[in-house]
Amino acid sequence: MKQLTFELAAPEPPAFANFVPGPNREAVAALEALARGELAETGLVLWGPAGVGKSHLLRAAVAAASAAGRDAVYVAAPGDAQPERAAPGVLVAVDDVDAADVTAQGRLFTLYNALAGAGGQLLAACLRAPAQLALRDDLRTRLGYGLVYEIAALADADKAAALAAYARQRGFVLSDDVIAYLLAHGRRDMATLVSTLAALDRQSLATRRAITVPLLRDWLKEGA
Repeated sequence: MKQLTFELAAPEPPAFANFVPGPNREAVAALEALARGELAETGLVLWGPAGVGKSHLLRAAVAAASAAGRDAVYVAAPGDAQPERAAPGVLVAVDDVDAADVTAQGRLFTLYNALAGAGGQLLAACLRAPAQLALRDDLRTRLGYGLVYEIAALADADKAAALAAYARQRGFVLSDDVIAYLLAHGRRDMATLVSTLAALDRQSLATRRAITVPLLRDWLKEGA
């Protein structure tokens, strides 16, 4: 029964609705417009350190574009980019473009040009601004042509709001003391915090205990 409960309590897929923008409201608004097909630019780049939600936003944009009737695909590794996917109206979201090797850089360059010619769009994510990427010059230049947004980490107040909102979407209320405990212990990036909260929700369902600081402490002890 416990294992079954864990399987039933799967976390929600990334969406704009479960991303708290904080200082990134302009970037999120641009992504929403991109998903709806309302931007003319061929490319849009998100950059920032690991853990700020870039992958979440790429997946959310693909989901929103698909819901709007667009052909859209998320590519987790730049080496998997397929230039032949270029078609009118298609949205291709490629993660970790700064990790592209020589072969992958060539594929990304061809993909960008094919999308530009076909009327499709490229959404990319990387750790640094396009001008600072260690990529071939022509690809780096292409990525810098369009819209570029830095995704900044959330302040603690925004993290608290994000966790509370995520809990509400899962159907429970997260108390301030539990949020404070989560923020005071362990890693503080949103990906880890949300994953921890999802696992805590599964633990609550499996043990039929409310989510409280004592439950959180007991769960952490079990995993220690």
